[in-house]
Amino acid sequence: MYSEKVMDHFQNPRNVGEIENASGVGTVGNAKCGDIMRMYLDIDENGVIQDCKFKTFGCGAAVATSSMATELVKGKTIQEALLVTNKAVMEALDGLPAVKVHCSLLAEEAIHAALWDYAEKHGVKIEGLEKPKNDISEGEEEEDY
Repeated sequence: MYSEKVMDHFQNPRNVGEIENASGVGTVGNAKCGDIMRMYLDIDENGVIQDCKFKTFGCGAAVATSSMATELVKGKTIQEALLVTNKAVMEALDGLPAVKVHCSLLAEEAIHAALWDYAEKHGVKIEGLEKPKNDISEGEEEEDY
């Protein structure tokens, strides 16, 4: 069963769309379920995320986690955004069914992928950021949920 917050973010997603000339764009997917998430970040000269938008092809939980992830990173610094984990996304949505946890992982990886793209475009190193996977189902068996 989905929480009221999950249903609200699925039925009324926040920050849907794209950002033209985005500072960073990250696209990740999950080959096992077919979900694809693209995150756009507009980062100012002080390293603060001024805007964040997403486009997601997937189930309701994928849309809801994308929407919540954008809300969680907007107004944050790059380092603060890096700390937004899949668990933080799930908690903000009042939980997800176990079979939908991978959607929150997709949201976390999409943020990281967009930050990685930003770092590459601007020639900066973001402390603690590792190159994201394009397909989060890679090595999923080892993941500790």
